[in-house]
Amino acid sequence: MKPILKIDGVTGGYGTTKPTIRDLHFTVHEGEIVALIGLNGAGKSTTIKHILGLMKPIQGRITIYDQSVFEAPDIYRSNYAYIPETPIYYKELTLWEHLELTAMVYGISKEEMVKRVTPLLSRFNMEKKERLFPEHFSKGMRQKMMIMMAFLIQPALYIIDEPLMGLDPLGIRSLLSLLKEERDRGAGILMSTHILSTAERYCDRFIIIHEGEIVGQGSLEELRKAANLSTASLDEIYLNYIEGSVT
Repeated sequence: MKPILKIDGVTGGYGTTKPTIRDLHFTVHEGEIVALIGLNGAGKSTTIKHILGLMKPIQGRITIYDQSVFEAPDIYRSNYAYIPETPIYYKELTLWEHLELTAMVYGISKEEMVKRVTPLLSRFNMEKKERLFPEHFSKGMRQKMMIMMAFLIQPALYIIDEPLMGLDPLGIRSLLSLLKEERDRGAGILMSTHILSTAERYCDRFIIIHEGEIVGQGSLEELRKAANLSTASLDEIYLNYIEGSVT
């Protein structure tokens, strides 16, 4: 599998004297879903902000297809879609106008946009909401809008922060189904989540971050082997790492 995202020795955070994340190394390849898991404050959100180009590493390098956001920002950003934990939207635009704006930014034709959006609206039960303003949506409906905007793009890489929060069961099923379809298409997916049972079922590899450092990464079988827990669940393995049982 060809690597899409490379994190090479990244140290960073909100100050130079006490970095939030330290010496991170990991990769997301085409055709895989990678879970980024850790406690609150472990460094997941800071890592994502660095990947998005919102923060500059103190040291190390982040690339998408060997391009850095600081060297080729337009190319870098055109290759990923981001789904935030907290929906971001324009109060003055309807759901449909948000989708139109997304298509315009990414150079997607009106015809192709309609082709891609129509099944998304159906899958997330939003067909009758397209002319409404997200200001009047529930949090779950706003989250569905963020998801549809991302999947409309069909990028090489998805960066997803706690995607299941606020979604109803239909929305969760639709999202997970879409993630599998995009993985099969060849996209890479980096997903931050606290729902370890879902991560274990749908993700190919796992990155465990604790106090700003990666303490374990690999497939479930690789993590089981490292922890000497041959039948353990991801939840048990995760707690084993966090509690310092693995050296």
